[in-house]
Amino acid sequence: MIETFTALADPNRFRIVEYLLGGARSVGAIGEALNLNQPQVSKHLRVLKEARLVDVEARAQQRLYGLRPEPLRELNAWLERYRDIWDERLGQLDSLIEELKTQDMEAAQRHARKKKG
Repeated sequence: MIETFTALADPNRFRIVEYLLGGARSVGAIGEALNLNQPQVSKHLRVLKEARLVDVEARAQQRLYGLRPEPLRELNAWLERYRDIWDERLGQLDSLIEELKTQDMEAAQRHARKKKG
């Protein structure tokens, strides 16, 4: 999974993976869509292939690169372990926000009563 994080850490490789969500594409199509030159795209695809994030399929004279679901599933499973922690902390934050709102409203009401009295 370290390879997945390392590969996705580069913004251009991340963009390539995002683009490939739409289906397998050629080096030329990737470069054109993301405004990258062919050598850059090929270099990034090599890294993504080494990280097992993409596969290449030869079709006639073209090579089409597509996403491999396994490493992305592994990444999702890893992240899932932390979602419960995040959900709990967000729940605590929601409670704190509500408590602060209540305190603000009570303080405003006390202030209004003092002004009247």
